[in-house]
Amino acid sequence: MKLSRSDLTVNELLILNGALRDHEKSLALGYLMLIGGHLGVHRFYVKKITTGIIQLILFILALISYVVLLISLELVETTESGFAWMLGSLVPLLLFGSALTVWVIVDLFLLPGMIRNWNAKVEEDILREIYQHRLNTQTTEGPESGSTPAPQSPL
Repeated sequence: MKLSRSDLTVNELLILNGALRDHEKSLALGYLMLIGGHLGVHRFYVKKITTGIIQLILFILALISYVVLLISLELVETTESGFAWMLGSLVPLLLFGSALTVWVIVDLFLLPGMIRNWNAKVEEDILREIYQHRLNTQTTEGPESGSTPAPQSPL
């Protein structure tokens, strides 16, 4: 059996909302992280580690190409091989930089879905735990116990 929010008691809803507050991802925070999207931080935020690492590697490669380009611009004036270094670093810079830029622009539109899917998965996991707790409670009480507990003595 699969539970939904409408199947929960008031106490279970409070537990669900409290647990969701602790584990939910925020779309606003995701967009803030997208500002630094060339580092892949927003992907790490939604636990897409592999693609986050790929974006970080693309950024590092573009940064290295940029540094080599700056150095080669100084070498162009002093040596003949400086021009080759400049072209050799400009191509990877354009390649890695443009790939990363396009990827971040696409992530601008994918991020709401990634966060919505994450939050739905978290809610489903919590509902599954609540259902398991219900089952465990029913088996420990047993079918012979009535719906109301027996009154206890004040002593």
